[in-house]
Amino acid sequence: MKIAFATSDNQSIDQHFGWSTQFAIWEVGADESRFLSMVDIEPASDHEDDKIDARLKRLADCTIVYVTEIGGPAAARLVANRIHPVKSRGHETIREVIGRIQAVLANNPPPWLRRAMQK
Repeated sequence: MKIAFATSDNQSIDQHFGWSTQFAIWEVGADESRFLSMVDIEPASDHEDDKIDARLKRLADCTIVYVTEIGGPAAARLVANRIHPVKSRGHETIREVIGRIQAVLANNPPPWLRRAMQK
């Protein structure tokens, strides 16, 4: 499945969903993971709906989006588009999170993750 990480350096999850100008896209499976690309977000107006739309357009094929923070309206729009937003637990690296996801995938993923993987 494809997972997006709001990041400034493709190392750490360190950006707010609405303010991030780039997302690292990774393909993650139970046994392997690989970096696919950095997705740049085109500047939109400061209107919240425009900012959300710009991000949704670029992240449409992702299953999960990891961020440091996300507002309620943006989270609701992601969920409505079958993208699961996850707030990072603080300063985490992308590799740490991928390792935890792979451990869950290798065992018994929760129902929400099983549904998300079918996207």
